[in-house]
Formats: sequence, C-alpha cells, structure tokens
Amino acid sequence: MSQTLPVDRATNVALESDVVVVGLGPVGLMACILLGQRGYHVIGLERWPSPYGQPRAVTFDHEIARILSLIGIDADNDSAIDYHDDHYYWVNADDEVLLEVDWISKAQDGWRNRYWFSQPDLEDRLRAIIASLPTVELRPGHEVTAFGQDEDGVIVSFDEVEAQGTMTVKREGGRSGTVRAKFAIGSDGANSFIRRASGLEYTDLDFFSDWLVVDVTPNELPHYKTAHFQICDPARPTTVVPGGPGRRRWEFMALPGEDLEELGSPERVWELLEPFDLNAENAVLDRAVVWRFQAKYVQNWRAGRALLAGDAAHLMPPFAGEGMCAGLRDIVNLVWRLDLVLQGTADIELLDEWSNERREQAKWYINFSADLGRVICVADPAEAAERDERLKAEYAIQSLRGPVSSHEALLGAGTWVASDPLAGKPSIQGRVAFEGRTGRFDDAVGRGWFLLSASGSGSPLTDEQARAIETVGGRELAVGPLGTEADVIDLEGAYTDWMTKHGIRHLLVRPDFYVAATASTADELRERFDTVMRHVVGAASLAPEPVLGRV
Repeated sequence: MSQTLPVDRATNVALESDVVVVGLGPVGLMACILLGQRGYHVIGLERWPSPYGQPRAVTFDHEIARILSLIGIDADNDSAIDYHDDHYYWVNADDEVLLEVDWISKAQDGWRNRYWFSQPDLEDRLRAIIASLPTVELRPGHEVTAFGQDEDGVIVSFDEVEAQGTMTVKREGGRSGTVRAKFAIGSDGANSFIRRASGLEYTDLDFFSDWLVVDVTPNELPHYKTAHFQICDPARPTTVVPGGPGRRRWEFMALPGEDLEELGSPERVWELLEPFDLNAENAVLDRAVVWRFQAKYVQNWRAGRALLAGDAAHLMPPFAGEGMCAGLRDIVNLVWRLDLVLQGTADIELLDEWSNERREQAKWYINFSADLGRVICVADPAEAAERDERLKAEYAIQSLRGPVSSHEALLGAGTWVASDPLAGKPSIQGRVAFEGRTGRFDDAVGRGWFLLSASGSGSPLTDEQARAIETVGGRELAVGPLGTEADVIDLEGAYTDWMTKHGIRHLLVRPDFYVAATASTADELRERFDTVMRHVVGAASLAPEPVLGRV
C-alpha cells in the first residue's frame, strides 16, 4: 500500500494509489472518506473544476443519518440538515387526504425517518473531512479519457480541463496522465465513463416522466398545513417539500405536449409558485430545471476491478426520496469488503456478493419509486377520480391503524443468512453505557463487526470462529440491563426487549449496520456464523499472525 502521496511536477504524470474514485458527488466523496479513514491512498478524479453550488438531492432517511454518523456528522444537530415533526400527506385536487406517511417517528436505529438538507453544504462538510485525511487526494478539473485494467489493477487516463458553459475542454498547458490503482470506483453519474468503458449497460424499466424541479430560498419560510405534501391533482401533479434549512422545493409534472423550455422559464416558474404565496419580491429562485425521472439499473456492478456505485449503477424516480440514499448505501456496503480484499483477508469474490446485495435492494427502491410515480403522475381526470376513490377507501382503513411507517427493503442474497427472517435488514440501535461512555451504541461502543449476546449467554463461538471475527476487527460483547454481567449496559431496554420479542439471544451485525444473522441457541449461531463468514475470511487469514497492510 502506498504510504505517501505522489509528487507530480511534469506535464505528463503517472500516479499510483490503492483506489481511484471517479466522480466526486456525495457518493464518491463518501468513498474517499471511508477508505481514507482506513489509511488507504485514494485519488479522486472529478471532471468539473469547481463544486456545483446548486441544490440537487434534498432528503435522506434514518439509514443515511446513521451512515453520516460514521464520519462525525450528526444529522440531529447540523446546520446543513433539518427535520420536521410532521407527517407526509398525499391530497387530491379537493384537498382530501389520500395517504399519510409517518415522518415524525424514529426508526429502530434511533434516527428519524426523514431529514432534509442542502447538498452543496453537505458536500462542503465532506470535502472538509477529506482535507483532514493525509492519504486522500482530490483532483477536480481532471476528466477521465480512457480506462483499462488487468489482473492486478486498473489504469485511468485523464486530462486537466476547464469549464466552458455546460462543457469542459482541455486546459491550455494542462496536464495529462494516468492513475494506476488496485481498484476503480465509478461514482460518475448516469453518463458514467467507467460504466461505458467497462461494457456495462443499464436495464431500462420503461418508466419516465418529465418534471420541473424548483428550488427557492424565501425571505421568510412559508407555513402550510403540513411541512411536506404531494398534490395528486390531474391538472398538475405537484410535490411540495422542504429543501434543507431555509429552503423549499417544488416539483411540477410536465403535462402532455407541454413546451419544456417554456415550462422552466422564470416567468412560468413564478406563475406556478403564485398559489403558494411566493413571488420574485419575497423569495429567491435558486434553480429551476426540467428533469426526466427514470428507472434503470445495471445487472452486474463489478467488472473485474471496476466497481459502480450511485447513479452509475442505478437511476430511480425521486418519489420515495431514495436516490442519493441508495448511492451511500452502495458505498458503505462496498468499503468494508474492499478493505478486506485489499488486506488479503478476503477473496475478490466477496465484491460479487456486494453487487448482488445492492442491486436487488436498489431494484426494490426503483420499483417502489416508479410505482409511487404511476399513482402520482395521472393527468386524466377520470383515471384520477377512480384512483382517489380507491386511495380514500384505503386511507379510511389505514387511519384506524395509524400512519404508514418507513419502508424497509431486504438486501439481495449475499453475506447474510437468507433463512433468518431478521437478517438482511438494518440492525437495531439503542442507548447504552460502555466503558464510561453513554449514548447511541455506535457512539458509545463503536462500529464494525459485532456479535452481541444476551447477558448470561456466554460466548457461542468456537476458537476458530472467535479468531475469524477478531481477524475482521470484530468484537464479541454481552448486552443486558444494569445489574447483569454485561459488557454493554442496555440503558433503555432496546436490545433486551428486541431479543425477547423475537426469541433470540445472539445478534451478528456487519460494519454497514445490517443484520448478518441472529440465533436463539449457541449451536444455531455457530452454524449461521459459518454461513456468513465463508467468503469474508479465507482459511489463510485465520493464521495467528497479525493482518498487515494498513498505513
């Protein structure tokens, strides 16, 4: 592994790194951070010389809040992030409620179901973290021109470029060069160079819809009957949501035959905002752009040593607010595996399990989002009336049970026990006390592989299995109430109650916070442990010598 950054003074340069990341939006920046925190030398290449300063993604869920906590960003207490103690309502043209979604409650991991943020501000946070990591080097204004690979690594060629309007051109006197790395992560968006150069193509689910997306900074934030709502009006389906602290977002569906250029003009935008009491005198129009919402995915996300993440691997309509979320899940799931492969602890096939897991979960969200869109994007009044009657009837039943809670999508088959009904899902997190620290488990105890057993259970692992979890940096801990012989004190009973409810005594959690396996007995846990670890730890890695290779 490289331990110092290369020096490049020549016009044509040859650089080396452990991983090259192509595309530096939130997904690529997160990859740089998580790899840099593990001491790997990372070079990040970005086509555009300057960060894009306009809003794009505006929302994330509880899983992403937990992921951000990995790198020191507290979604509950950050000036770039906001939340609203309010439900999300769908209403029809007559303002009748069709659906109510619970965006007030917290998920079982202790984070809120829904947050709102400013993407430019969040990216500034991510770049500031990267600036503190000595083995990570970002190279904006470096456009990839060629990509190749062999059994040992990849070669990425680049030109130094400058922006000219919506295009980039090679900068006069700019450098050209290559990066030689063990792996490449293509987080370079829907038009991914890495995907195309690797011969990978999207599978198109044949859903698309054109929408005008409008971001506004009001002089004073308007107050509506709810913070976030969907207007299912066939005259113009409209989404009204926060846009992060101090901002609001509107999404207006383009109607059949409508002139998209005229729809996105400032004059037309202000006309559309007039019913919401916003105008050019009391608000600033930050951005208005017509987007084509699409549903696509790539079947295999690994081509040799090229790995795709984010929009390079999947595109989904924004109706569930899960596009960027899926990309960050891609990276957190990938990096712990890539770490083991780079160390020599695991074989490269472990990355195929990543591809399978993430593709299937992303497909679930893509289909879920497209299905929501098919309900929302109805412009025919008769069809809309039929939809409204059906949804109102469903809502009448739903209202007796309470609002719909957050959705939960299983991983695809991979590094977890498919026969375990509790596995393949995000793990619980409660407030605990551990070695003098109190707080959420992640903050008080740490992150990584954990085998948590109910206090009094004893260790269920064989010596070889104990060595395996130690090899991947994991820990075995007993969890229980105060007064029991527990390593981790379950302050509010979250773990104790959850284990009791499901009749289990052992919980195996992965570094991406997903449940790998649970068990009610030691014998069951040992069997399931081996199922999970069959590709995570190779036989050679169980030798008593320490694992070397990190900076």
